[in-house]
Amino acid sequence: MKLAATLLIAAFTVSAQTKEVTLVAPGGIRAAIEHLIPGFEAKTGIHVKPTFGSGLGTKKQVAAGEAFDVPIIQPPYPEVLASGNVVAASAKPLATVAVGVAVRKGSPKPDLSTAAAVKKSLLAAKSVSYPDAAGGAAAGVSFVEMLKNMGIWEQMQPILNPAQGGAAAMKMVAEGKVDFGLTFLSEMEEPGIEAVGPLPKEICPPTSLVGFVSAHAKDPASAKALLDYLSSPAAAPVYKAERMQPGK
Repeated sequence: MKLAATLLIAAFTVSAQTKEVTLVAPGGIRAAIEHLIPGFEAKTGIHVKPTFGSGLGTKKQVAAGEAFDVPIIQPPYPEVLASGNVVAASAKPLATVAVGVAVRKGSPKPDLSTAAAVKKSLLAAKSVSYPDAAGGAAAGVSFVEMLKNMGIWEQMQPILNPAQGGAAAMKMVAEGKVDFGLTFLSEMEEPGIEAVGPLPKEICPPTSLVGFVSAHAKDPASAKALLDYLSSPAAAPVYKAERMQPGK
């Protein structure tokens, strides 16, 4: 009896240690999530398996019902709520992130102080990189929308260099292939670049990242525990360190 009880306790302990929560999120919050996961795992013993993609791609995955316990998506997301694949009441604002500009270290910095200054800097550039909006990159979508609203989308075509994601756009900056590049501030980790700052919010509003518990979560309690951790005060310094603003 004593041996059986010991084996039962051991089996329960192993089971608890091998709990797993899956998460899907846009690339704009990747660095912060990767820094937060070890702390959550150490605190709870629950393993987190993350998947990262584009902002629009992530929404499509969740709306289509792909199996993720904790989806992190960016507004607007009516198709996600309509799909019934997330628990709407579980929504937690995690952080916001702005699209910013980076230059190669030592290079002149464009003026981002006003909308007029940004327009002048863009039109004066010889080449600009950014995440390809056609691939669903949220930063790229925001940048393209800004150019269209400013009335210079067509004029900018000869100098625009769309890249496969924010990291690729920043690599072009570091290699001196473009005058400057744009992506989320949280994606400016390439050695050899320098973040100039965010675009004015009146012409390029920051993007929000909101977490949910999936309606199909294998272990809703563990999924909620992860979401609570990612939205807790303890997570705020990590978001700030990644050039994001915690909460709404």
